[in-house]
Amino acid sequence: MANFVVHEHKARTLHWDLRLEMGYVLKSWAIPKEPPLKIGIKRLAIPTTDHPLEYINFTGVIEKGEYGAGKVEIWDTGTYKLVDQKPYKMVLDMNGKKLKGKYVLLQFKDKRGKKNWLFFKSKS
Repeated sequence: MANFVVHEHKARTLHWDLRLEMGYVLKSWAIPKEPPLKIGIKRLAIPTTDHPLEYINFTGVIEKGEYGAGKVEIWDTGTYKLVDQKPYKMVLDMNGKKLKGKYVLLQFKDKRGKKNWLFFKSKS
């Protein structure tokens, strides 16, 4: 089991940051819409820079002029188990206050060839 956090981040635009403890960092994705709580809802997940593990408990305001300026609050937190991992897909068994059950991060290429991810709740 490893830890995760989802930050609600009120920066230039409201978004949610999914952060998974992997090794010695928090692997991070920005999700432009609220993370899915039900099966059938898919969300874009844009990879962002890794964050230090200490950031898992961060709440507060990042000052204007700094990277990620804006208000940051914890939207969800908990543990997860990496059930399956391939270069283009991760299956997570999440045990948070809001995110519960199997979730998938699936990599795809958009029309311009840029690699992004989808984040969604899975049936199994």
